[in-house]
Amino acid sequence: MKKTALHLRSITDALSRFFSVLLIGIIRFYQFAISPLLGSNCRHMPTCSNYMLEAIKIWGPLKGSWLGLKRIGKCHPWGTSGYDPVPKKVNEKTEEN
Repeated sequence: MKKTALHLRSITDALSRFFSVLLIGIIRFYQFAISPLLGSNCRHMPTCSNYMLEAIKIWGPLKGSWLGLKRIGKCHPWGTSGYDPVPKKVNEKTEEN
């Protein structure tokens, strides 16, 4: 049973790394090839693409993408603006003490 759980864990970790690298590559392509053509339009700091990069690195590909898409949804003329950092993970062990 434990071997199966460890095997499943290693598969999910590998998939998470794969999708993180894939998404980061897509975002980097956007930053270097597409964004310069569009100009700076982001209303937030860090920019939406940098926000999504950081969110994926902190939260992983699934939740990081969700956070990034929510942020892009706020980036419009009637939306928010200013400093809007990626939420940090809370260390569960420090909460217990």
